[in-house]
Amino acid sequence: MLQMNTDYSSRPLLIGFAGAVAMAAAMGFGRFFYTPILPGMMSGIPLSAADAGYIAAGNFAGYLAGAILSAYGWAAGRERRVALGGLLATAILLAAMAATTSVFAFTVIRFLAGIASAFAMIFTSSIVLPHAVGRDNVNALHFGGVGAGIALSSALVFGVNAIAGANSLGWAHGWRLNWLAGAAIVFAALAAVAWLLPRPTFGTGSAVEPPLRWRLPIVLLTLSYGLFGFGYVITATFLVAIARMGSAGPVVEFLAWFLTGTAAAVSLIFWRPAVKRFGLAKAYIAALLVEAAGVLGSVMLPPTAGALGGGLLLGGTFMVITAYGLQIGRALSPESPRRALASMTAAFGTGQIIGPLAAGWVAEGSGSFTLPTVLAAGVLAVCVLLALPLARRQS
Repeated sequence: MLQMNTDYSSRPLLIGFAGAVAMAAAMGFGRFFYTPILPGMMSGIPLSAADAGYIAAGNFAGYLAGAILSAYGWAAGRERRVALGGLLATAILLAAMAATTSVFAFTVIRFLAGIASAFAMIFTSSIVLPHAVGRDNVNALHFGGVGAGIALSSALVFGVNAIAGANSLGWAHGWRLNWLAGAAIVFAALAAVAWLLPRPTFGTGSAVEPPLRWRLPIVLLTLSYGLFGFGYVITATFLVAIARMGSAGPVVEFLAWFLTGTAAAVSLIFWRPAVKRFGLAKAYIAALLVEAAGVLGSVMLPPTAGALGGGLLLGGTFMVITAYGLQIGRALSPESPRRALASMTAAFGTGQIIGPLAAGWVAEGSGSFTLPTVLAAGVLAVCVLLALPLARRQS
């Protein structure tokens, strides 16, 4: 891999930009690119709603496996190589999706892609975040890359579909071109990250944490966070497919996912005043309520308004809830913060694996994604109820 020739360690914004490009590639494309391509796959292969749920769950299971594997010390001293290797694997696996129509093969590929995106995200973050200490702009730039990648992926799918339609390829082949185009974008991102990302800085090590004490606040938060994984992921996976079933049109399909990404890219900056005024717990609850409204609106409003409004509210909250939930977990378990984050991540990962499976099965039986999406909104309401004692404790 290329190593940058210039020392950028004193230029944290440039390192933050490298992190943003990596996050856009690993998460915006590696993890969430399936959402805008899915309607074309369902039409062109075709796939059933249950098939789509299996494939999505495979990716989230791979992400959870990658996160668990990353917790061990095997990558010490190799963080940069593992991060770049994860991006390389992501590009290859995106291209591999164009080479088959087998649901089993899709699921295996997406499982491996989940591992690759987890490695790229976690080990890139381990290099970038030390440069973000005391610099909110670097932190926002780094994590804003996820939303930027989602927005770019939506624009790419819209453009490729327009080209495929103009050349009479239609949905039968357009989805293949989308996977190949996404792979090309990630290859280009890999080159940029390899040039800009510095070698990691190492401290003196850290002591072994004591076992996590499962007091009531951390139990409630972990349950809320796990159910959030279920509640957000159904809309995050099937939003564009819902717009397609509602005949909202290709422009609305593009805009729905584009708005999701754009809102996610700036969401941490947008919510910052709420945290300063009301505190993390109340901001976490408020974001859950806003997301529940967006999830419910995506199927209860008319197709165009539902797709656009649902995408905007989803994008404006899911990164915020993720970040604030983990920050609250650290605060509630100061003696074992890494163990708290690991437990919450495992709960979240389990929720987002079950979500697409349940949505696919229910949609297959009911004929639409309305019922599973209403169920997801109800689950997010339960997340709020579980978190209310945390807000009272903060007060």
